[in-house]
Amino acid sequence: MTAPVYIIGAGIHPFGRTEDRSGREQGVYAVRQALSDAGLEWADIECAYGGSAAAGAADIMVNELGLTSLPFTNVANGCATGGSSLAAAEQAIASGAYDLALAVGFDKHPRGAFNAKPADYGLPEWYGETGMMLTTQFFALKIQRYMQLHGISRETLGRVAEKAFRNGAKTPHAWRRSEIDLETIMEAPVINDPLTKFMFCAPAEGGVALILASEKKARELGADGVRIAQIAVRTRPPNSFEVFQPGISVEEGGKPTVLASKAAFEGAGIGPEDIDVAQLQDTESGAEIMHMAENGFCADGEQEEWLANGWTEREGKLPVNTDGGCLACGEPIGASGLRQVYENVEQLRGRGGERQVPGPDGKGPKTGYSHVYGAPGLSAVAILER
Repeated sequence: MTAPVYIIGAGIHPFGRTEDRSGREQGVYAVRQALSDAGLEWADIECAYGGSAAAGAADIMVNELGLTSLPFTNVANGCATGGSSLAAAEQAIASGAYDLALAVGFDKHPRGAFNAKPADYGLPEWYGETGMMLTTQFFALKIQRYMQLHGISRETLGRVAEKAFRNGAKTPHAWRRSEIDLETIMEAPVINDPLTKFMFCAPAEGGVALILASEKKARELGADGVRIAQIAVRTRPPNSFEVFQPGISVEEGGKPTVLASKAAFEGAGIGPEDIDVAQLQDTESGAEIMHMAENGFCADGEQEEWLANGWTEREGKLPVNTDGGCLACGEPIGASGLRQVYENVEQLRGRGGERQVPGPDGKGPKTGYSHVYGAPGLSAVAILER
C-alpha cells in the first residue's frame, strides 16, 4: 500500500481572458498563490510536473519562480494534462522519493473552437474534411446518439447549462459570472444540433497549481491538508466510441471513464454513494450528462430525473460542477483538470464561499470526486478525502 499524500496548497489564476498576461505568467501567478497558501517558498519544492497545450513548456516557469535545479517534467496528455500532472506528482511522493511536489497547468488559447489536425491523431485527411475534427460537431453527434438511446430531452441539456451559469455567478475564478435562464439557453442560436451556444464551453485562459506533501511533511508543517484517496488514469479499450474516432463498433465496448472511475473507487475503498461533491468534465452540456452515468453516479437515462429534481444543485444529493465547470469557467486545456481538483480542495476545506456545499451533515463535504476526459479517449479521476 502506498504512503498517504496530501494537497496542502492550492492556487488559481482566474479563468477567461487576461490580455496583458501570458499563459505561463498565469501559471506562475497560481504557483505563487499555492506557495503562500501552504506557507512555503519556491526553494522548498522538490519536484514539479506540469503542462499546457498552447502556451509553451511548463518548465520554463523556473525563469520567473527561481533557478533551484529541481526536476521539472513537462506533461502533455490532451484535456487530461492536469489530471496526469497530478497523478505524476502524487506517485512521486507516494514512492517515498520526495516530500513536496508541485502539479501545475496553464494555457492561453485563441478564440474559436478547438480544431485539431487529423495527422496529429493518426487519422487520414478525409476525416478532417468531413468536419469531424471540429469538436463541437463530434460532441453534438455523440450526445444526439445518447439522447435517442436513453430518452434524454433537450431541456435536460439546457438545465445543465442553467446550473453551470448559476454556480459560475458565485465563483470568483469563473469566466462567465452571469446567470442565464433556461428559456434564453434553449432559444439561443444552435451551433451543432442539439446544442445551442450556451451549451458549449469555450477555449480560454487560466492557471492552477497544487502543492502535494507526504504525510510526514504535512504533519511537520501543520498544514491544512486534503488527502488524495486515489488517482486513476485510463485510455480507451477496444470497441469504445471516443472523440476523433472514424467509426463506431457494432459491439458495445468499454469506456475510459468507466475504467478510470472503477479503478479510483476500488483504490479508495468507497463507492459513488459515498461522494459528497463531484466535478465532471462538461465541455458541453451533453458531456456532463453522459459522464454522470459513466462515473457510476446514475444509470443511463436517469439524468432526466436528476436534473428535473435539482439533485445536482449545490444543496442536492450530489452537487456537480459547483464552480460552474467548463461551461462557466471555459477550458484552458493545461489547467482545466486541475481546476476541478482545486474546487474540491476548496469545498473540503470549507472555503467555497457563496458556492459552499453544505454536505450530508451540514458541516461541509468530506469526499470530493473529479473527472476529466480528453481526446483521443482518455480519462483521469481523482478522489479526495477530508
